[in-house]
Amino acid sequence: MPHTILVTASKLAPAGMRRLEEAQCRVLLLNDADSTEELDTLMATEPVDAVISRTIALSAKAIASCPTLKVISKHGVGVSNIDVAAATARGIPVFVTPGANAQSVAEMTLGLMFSAARRIAWMDGELRAGRWTRAQDGLQLQGRTLGLVGFGQIGQRVAGVCLALGMRVAAFDPALGSRNPFPQVELVSSIEELLPQCDVLSLHVPLTARTRGMIGAAQLQMLPPGAIVINTARGEVIDEGALIDALESRRLFAAGLDTMAIEPLPTDSALLRLANVVLTPHVGGSTPDALAAMASGAADNVLRWLDGESIDSASCVNPQVLAASTINERTA
Repeated sequence: MPHTILVTASKLAPAGMRRLEEAQCRVLLLNDADSTEELDTLMATEPVDAVISRTIALSAKAIASCPTLKVISKHGVGVSNIDVAAATARGIPVFVTPGANAQSVAEMTLGLMFSAARRIAWMDGELRAGRWTRAQDGLQLQGRTLGLVGFGQIGQRVAGVCLALGMRVAAFDPALGSRNPFPQVELVSSIEELLPQCDVLSLHVPLTARTRGMIGAAQLQMLPPGAIVINTARGEVIDEGALIDALESRRLFAAGLDTMAIEPLPTDSALLRLANVVLTPHVGGSTPDALAAMASGAADNVLRWLDGESIDSASCVNPQVLAASTINERTA
């Protein structure tokens, strides 16, 4: 019997669809990519073997309602929209696709950094409004310090470019321990040690209980006056109210944000009226190249698990369920 795969979106990149079609899977897509009601109905009424999770919430209720569910794979790496605890309680592994969108997110990070430092988006708006406003107060990045919170595949790519620009780079990532994958980058032991050095602060961490709100008013106050904050991680990592205050007071020079605390961004958000903020709608990892890599990676994850093949435990966010599972259970 072919596997039934539910994709929590209205489409999947062709590379992923081809992989599922080659395996003769029955693929279910959402008609409305934002409808949790439609998702809950499909989970409760269809014999879903695997879920490829995009951005919509995959709740404990939805997971509990689907007795046939055997595996979940995130289309990306951030699992804050998946109730991992509920999956773990059912013995269902949750996989991610690490590195699949790292290059695209790193490039978006750099784009936001350049735009924020040189006020590119604001000047573009001025010109389109018929004003020849030649801002000459942009920041040259050479000689300044970039601080990275999180030093995985994205952070390392950003570091390489910034070092080539002539920036100094420091990073905080407790997951690395004493291992430094990039010797030209100085690893520091705490965020409090990092922040006072950062002319540019760039965030590259998943959203967890530990990272939620990790950059608040006190942390922003530790940055040098006139610093830039870049966030291509998750909006909830920053206390958005504190960030707005620091931008309004000009304590910060600028911010570049691809993620916000509430998405889509409310039309009355103070961020929209600040000239020193560059905003993009959470598309750092949404280039065709990255989408293809994430789709095919997620498809491979679920098919390997369902077919009883070996799979890298490093891509599993709840690896404790792997040891408890048998091939017979996986392929039943």
